[in-house]
Amino acid sequence: MSVSNQEFSQSSLLRPVEISRQEHGHPKGASFSLMLAAIGVVFGDIGTSPLYALKECFSPEHGIPFSNEAVYGVISMVFWAFAIVVSLKYVMFVMRANNHGEGGILALMALALRTAPTGSKRSLLIIMAGVFGACMFYGDAIITPAISVLSAVEGMEVISHDLTRYIIPVTIVILMGLFVIQKTGTAVVGNLFGPVMLIWFVVIGLMGVYQVIENPQIFAAINPLYAIQFMEEHALQGFIVLGAVFLVLTGAEALYADMGHFGAKPIRLGWFFIVMPCLILNYFGQGAMFLSHPENITNPFFLMVPEPLVFPLVILATLATVIASQAVISGAFSMTSQAILLGFVPRMKIRHTSDREIGQIYMPLVNWTLLVLVIAVVLAFKKSENLAAAYGIAVTTTMIVTTFLAAIVMRVVWRWNTLLVTLVISAFLIVDLAFLSANLLKIMEGGWFPLLLGAACFLLLMTWYQGRKLLRQRAMEEGIELKGFIDVLMKNPPHRVEGTAIFLTAHVDYLPVSFLHNLKHNHVLHGRVFFLKVSIWDVPYVKDEERITLRDLGNNIFVVRAVYGFNETPDMGRIIELIEKSSGLKFNLMDTSFFLSRDTIVATDAPGMALWRERLFCWMYQNAGRQSDFFKIPANRLVELGAKVEI
Repeated sequence: MSVSNQEFSQSSLLRPVEISRQEHGHPKGASFSLMLAAIGVVFGDIGTSPLYALKECFSPEHGIPFSNEAVYGVISMVFWAFAIVVSLKYVMFVMRANNHGEGGILALMALALRTAPTGSKRSLLIIMAGVFGACMFYGDAIITPAISVLSAVEGMEVISHDLTRYIIPVTIVILMGLFVIQKTGTAVVGNLFGPVMLIWFVVIGLMGVYQVIENPQIFAAINPLYAIQFMEEHALQGFIVLGAVFLVLTGAEALYADMGHFGAKPIRLGWFFIVMPCLILNYFGQGAMFLSHPENITNPFFLMVPEPLVFPLVILATLATVIASQAVISGAFSMTSQAILLGFVPRMKIRHTSDREIGQIYMPLVNWTLLVLVIAVVLAFKKSENLAAAYGIAVTTTMIVTTFLAAIVMRVVWRWNTLLVTLVISAFLIVDLAFLSANLLKIMEGGWFPLLLGAACFLLLMTWYQGRKLLRQRAMEEGIELKGFIDVLMKNPPHRVEGTAIFLTAHVDYLPVSFLHNLKHNHVLHGRVFFLKVSIWDVPYVKDEERITLRDLGNNIFVVRAVYGFNETPDMGRIIELIEKSSGLKFNLMDTSFFLSRDTIVATDAPGMALWRERLFCWMYQNAGRQSDFFKIPANRLVELGAKVEI
């Protein structure tokens, strides 16, 4: 799409909300298949919580005297946690706050950012909240595989106490296998996720029915008065138990984060008609079993079935936890990819593992880092109950950030009445803060781990974001205005050589350093010159027909902007195809050279970040992935020119 100089300058100021986006809708006829796929991917985490949640609720360390009243109180708390946090908050409200169909903490942050002026304190607050929530998700991505697989393999203790010593080795072997196969992609395995998890939910639902038949009176726990009485009677101990009750909600954030893959309707149908009923039946079944067999509190899930069925249940539970872990690992890949494009994480290698599904990617550095940390967590904590405190803090923190950002969207984007937003968000925050406060009591028991990890990630992400912002400021302060320079240059042009030169630039109005160095050292100008700026908007996808904007400066010199969404990966070959299609200009790759600046960043005492943070940024910058690899530029057509930049 060619535009005049004035139009191009105006388009460079357009906020992303003003351009159309690529919508990735889901055909209505595919609702059942999408629901089945969603059951396999979205609900894996929350679906495996019955393995450890109630065992942790009745842990002797909490000091709760075991009684029928305590059982009714805890089961009532579980039921209403599902009703309020998952069904009402996430499924009915938060899933409406989607960024053109995409969910997740970073997508919500990008949506909320449209309400704040660029560079304002409000925009910085939104960015910091979203980034911290994303950092806590990494804690979830590490703890989920560890606690899920460990809790499943712990079922071996029910078969024989002699197998206890094999629990950690078997867990580590399963986890290593899970991370090793990531490089093959999830396309093949993903087809099995839905059916396996459907079987899992049906089985745990039937397990609950089997126990409830003996004590159907457990359904009286639906009455919220049991939960209230439990909290009144046990006070501080009851508050501590509330942190364990929260474990039934782990994975609720995935309902929102994976919305872009399946659509809101399949997730809602899967939750209300399959997942929630089966989970509630299982939890009520465990409660019913406690009424008759309180001794089964040691490992209630596996003791719900007759002894001959324990081994097959261990196998099925292990499969379910591997699937739950796969979902959160894939989520870590997707979120890191988004963070790279939004400017919070240095470039790193991204490999697409499917020709058909855009979201199926593999990131080697993220994968192996997660594996090392997950194994370290298993070896350090040793038992699933030891990981429970860490798990709760990681998830509750992300949930509170989601509530905060959703409030901004409700008020400013949707323009809801202030009183209505206050009432809705206050109700959600009361529940979220109660769960967070209960989990914060367990900081010394393991809750420190996700907080430490989140703080370290937050420091790195914000340092990268602010360091890049400083680089842009320096480029604009010390840069040369592009249009004026070209006008002067063409009055006495240098020698022009055959071929096409594409200079990647960080700003459409300023000359890239690589162009100046090429002109200074080689004293030539190519027959055709393109200044290319790749922009990432705060939307997930952009239509191909609106991706390219071209400005003709005359004398075969052009400025091109290529716009991408944060769920897309820029591809130089595709960009050239779109330039040809939109402008009629033809390219011969063997006659085209790509020029990049390979900057060396030097920390100084100039205003900006603290010196130690500037040095940290310099280290991150020098170790970031190559720009040419990220944009898929042919190595044999690449020219890199160095420059020294002080920040």
